[in-house]
Amino acid sequence: MLDMKDEKEGVSFQVFVLPKSSRNMVSGLHNGAMKLKLTAPPVDNAANKLCIAYLSKCLKVSKSSIEILSGHTGRNKQLFVKCPGRSDAATEKAAIRNKLQELLSEKT
Repeated sequence: MLDMKDEKEGVSFQVFVLPKSSRNMVSGLHNGAMKLKLTAPPVDNAANKLCIAYLSKCLKVSKSSIEILSGHTGRNKQLFVKCPGRSDAATEKAAIRNKLQELLSEKT
């Protein structure tokens, strides 16, 4: 199960990135983190940018709603998804958690 934490304005979770893969995809879990295969190489911030772009597309949120909190230069990253703020924060956090779990169950 993906280890997610509710924060004041959103949800944070761990991602384990495998750069230079043949395609972009969620490929399961790795020690409680979402294992994410990306086609971008780990140079010039390319993998980080693609990580944010790919997850924003999958979660149907804006790129600016996703932030890498730690792990900018490594494979293990702590990500934060900010709630859009259109309605109840608890409901939005639950929706983000559900989308993350659906993404894992579809791709594994």
